[in-house]
Amino acid sequence: MKILQPPGWPRPKGYSNGVAVRGEMVFVAGMIGWDAEGRFPADDMAGQARQALANIVAVLDEAGARPEHIVRMTWYVTNKREYLAQQREIGQAFKELIGSYNAAMTAIEVSALIEDRAKVEIEVTAVIPTA
Repeated sequence: MKILQPPGWPRPKGYSNGVAVRGEMVFVAGMIGWDAEGRFPADDMAGQARQALANIVAVLDEAGARPEHIVRMTWYVTNKREYLAQQREIGQAFKELIGSYNAAMTAIEVSALIEDRAKVEIEVTAVIPTA
């Protein structure tokens, strides 16, 4: 993975401005905070983010990919203030499940998600490097 960091730009925290990669692409649909049985183990933003990230890891595994293959991540949150207030817990879950990496990332506040109880939805693009 080549990190795209234009000269003179400040280094972003927790993500990259862009990345360049080669390999097999894996697209993970938006994952929300419910488990494999469609139940929400948590109602808070951090708990739902943890479950959504665990769901992403499961889908990546099905493709033979790992969290470090993630090159792009988009977060849709229903409440920016709640997301920011729980950023420490969300960051901890992220480190435990995804690790530290340099994917390009976007976070967007939305008025609602299709599943009424969902507070966060995360979609991912990963690239399994060519041998």
